[in-house]
Order: sequence, then structure tokens, then C-alpha cells
Amino acid sequence: MSDSQPQQPSPSPRSGKGNGSASAAEAATLLLAGARLTDGRTVDVRLGGGRIQAVGTTGSLSSTVLPRVDLSGYLLLPAPAEPHAHGDTALTADGDGPVSYAPDEVQRRATEAALLQLGHGATAMRSHVRIGDVHGLGPLEAVLQARRSLRGLADLTAVAVPRLLTGAAGADGLAMLRDAVKMGAPVIGGCPDLDPDPTGFLEAVLELADEHGCPVDLHTDGDDPARLSRLAAMAGGLRPGVTIGPCGGLSRLPLDAAARAADQLAAAGVRVTCLPQGDCAALERRGLRTAPVRLLRAAGVRVAAGSGALRDAGNPVGRGDPLEAAYLLASQGGLRPGEAYESVSACAREAMGLPEVRVEAGFPAELLAVRGDRIAGVLSLAYSRIVIHRGRVVARTSAVREYCDSAVAVALDLPRQGRTEPGP
Repeated sequence: MSDSQPQQPSPSPRSGKGNGSASAAEAATLLLAGARLTDGRTVDVRLGGGRIQAVGTTGSLSSTVLPRVDLSGYLLLPAPAEPHAHGDTALTADGDGPVSYAPDEVQRRATEAALLQLGHGATAMRSHVRIGDVHGLGPLEAVLQARRSLRGLADLTAVAVPRLLTGAAGADGLAMLRDAVKMGAPVIGGCPDLDPDPTGFLEAVLELADEHGCPVDLHTDGDDPARLSRLAAMAGGLRPGVTIGPCGGLSRLPLDAAARAADQLAAAGVRVTCLPQGDCAALERRGLRTAPVRLLRAAGVRVAAGSGALRDAGNPVGRGDPLEAAYLLASQGGLRPGEAYESVSACAREAMGLPEVRVEAGFPAELLAVRGDRIAGVLSLAYSRIVIHRGRVVARTSAVREYCDSAVAVALDLPRQGRTEPGP
């Protein structure tokens, strides 16, 4: 199996400067040639204006003037999205001493984390950012600055996460949360489990979200059926909606209690984001079990999968790879490979309020090409990847696999990827 080397269209991911350059790139056209789709077809795909313009049989869209990416040997998929990241704390596991929350350090970490996840294929990320305490709104301001600097490469959204919203200390937290929304945080979050009055915390968040028309994305372990029932009753009427996660505690409940909670969440339209790759540091660690995805899906709950911690205290070896999250759901969570991938793509985008993506004309050109021909193989060996955001290639990972010259390698015709000339 030879690994083709698609040509990078101009401009390259590093060549854009400012919003004008990003807009120009979105207006450009690009031909993806010879891509395989999940239904087995091999097609050409023409992109333009940040959208898919046409999908046709191989050779039907050829043009000598269009920039071209040869996707022979690649499976073309809707790009994944990252619905649960922590950019403010990412990449801090190996540091010496206390974590710095200086704005420039937070911005650097959030930017680097977003680029790492972009390289894995996620063209949109939702980052939960702590506000309050001694750091105030500084980390949020830094992540919002990272969002601006990433424009044209990836879409980064910040979730404002206060610690307390009830009692004397909660008054300051609520005032700061209001300021965070005014500053530009488009999503409101928090950890009601950690507040002395979880119900009061929920009331405050939902009231503020309703006032400003913001979606809500909350951390909860989900191990208290009564609390989940109250949340479902309170959140049912809120638009644009409520997401909770990682809900690992649901897996520790008796089956009948978990099933009732799942039915209540489904009836209220509450979405769940699970974290198959490990926990995040926002909650007290109560066990690393993943939410019962099959049970939730059977009840009608829309379940997305996120990465959680990316090499921070919550998971010092976190990879931030959505395809690994899908792999774990397929290998351990009981989902079919296609269902597992949907959890990090269509369901993740839906949870983030993003438009649907299909490899069809008219849909956003948010795409991921992975070396392979089927979803199952891609989740097993997702090495070479080409990431497309707003109609242009923004990241590429090329894996090279070679075997030494030996009788057994020749006899078995083992696959090679990469260069054909002798190595050094």
C-alpha cells in the first residue's frame, strides 16, 4: 500500500495573514480527486466558497486550472469536532511548579492545543475555561484572543465556567459570569456538583442563559438520579439547549435508575458529551468509567464524544484525538464503527450548534481524509490525515511505514508507505 503525497494548494496553512487572507482562501476553489466515500463510491469533490460545490464520478470534475489534491487511497469523511476541551489547562502535566495563568501563557496553551486537535481532524473545538478566583476573567480573555488568532485555521469557542454561583461567594461568581457573557463568551457552563446548592446553581445558569439566548454546557458526574431529574425538568424549555457531561456516574447507577434518568434527559432534549479517553480535571475524580452510551442512545439521547483533558492534571497522557474517542466507543463502548464516528462528527457538531456536514453539494467544506477504505480500518489505523476547513487544506499528517528488505517481507508482499528510494 503506497502512501500518495497530495499537493498542498496555495495558500498553505501558514501563509494566511489576517482576516482578508482567510476570506480569500474561502473564496478559492479546490478539487479533491479520487476520494473514497463510506458507501464505497470513488468520487471527485469540488470545493469553493467554503462549501462543497459538486460531487461527481472520478474524472468528471477534472480541470487543468483548479488546485488539486489527490486523495487516492483515502476515505473522505465529515470532519470531527471537539465538544469538550480545556484549552486553559492543556499541556501543563509536564511543567515544574504551579501552573501559570498569565494571559500570554494561557493563550499559548490554548492555541497549541487547538492546533494539535486540528492536526487530528477537529476543525471546531469547544473549550471550557475557568473564570473567577484570583485569575478573574484573564484566562477567558486569553482563550478569546486565541480564537481570533486561529480564524481561518479552526473555529474555537469558549465556555465560561464559574466555580460557585450560590451563597455569598456565589454573588461574585454570578457577576463575573455576566461579565464573561458581555466579553464574548458564547456558551455558559459550570459544575453544579461542586456548588453547595446544585439546584440553585442550575437556576442561576439557566436564567442567565435564557436572558442572553446562550447555550449551556455543564459538567456533572451524573451519579445522582434526583439531581438529573431536576436538571431535566428545569432545562426542558431552554433554547438553544443544554448539554451535560461527562456523566460517568450514570454507569455506576443501578440499570433501572440509569434508564429512568436517560428517558428524562431524552424527553427534555438534554444532550450528553461523554469522555471515552479519560476524565477532565473540572470534577472530583470518582472513577474513570465512560457514560453508558448505548443506554443513552437507546433512550433517544443525542450523545457526543469529546477528548476532555489534553496532557493536564485530569489526564497527563491525553491525546485530544477524536478518532481515538471513536475507536474506544467502538472497541469498548458497544457502538458500531459508523455510530462511533458519528459521535465525534455529526453529534459533536450538533451539540456545538454547528451546521450539519455531509459529503454532498451545498454542505460546509469541513472534511477529513484518512488513509484507508472503511470506517473500521480508519478507526484502527488512523495515521495519515488531511484536514480541510472552510474549503482549504489546513493540516496534514503523513505516516511512513517501511519494512527492511527480507525474504519474508518480499514473500508476503507487505505494504509499504512513503518513499520508494533506498533509505540512508
